[in-house]
Amino acid sequence: MATTINSPLNEQQLMMLRLFKKPLPDADFQELRRLAVKLLSKQLDETVEDWETEKGIDSAYYDELSKGHFRKSK
Repeated sequence: MATTINSPLNEQQLMMLRLFKKPLPDADFQELRRLAVKLLSKQLDETVEDWETEKGIDSAYYDELSKGHFRKSK
């Protein structure tokens, strides 16, 4: 059943809307929301780790930044 809709939503978003056509109990909705945030957080962590590896950034770099002085003098 392929339905074409002129919408800014992508196919995955439309599928999720179809799955949750009927409202969920609040506790279930909150759990689903927590899981989605956990997944997005994991993806963000992986993206940052890949970027750090690509740029050669390690914990020593962050330690050095934390000890730096960043104020501009006038």
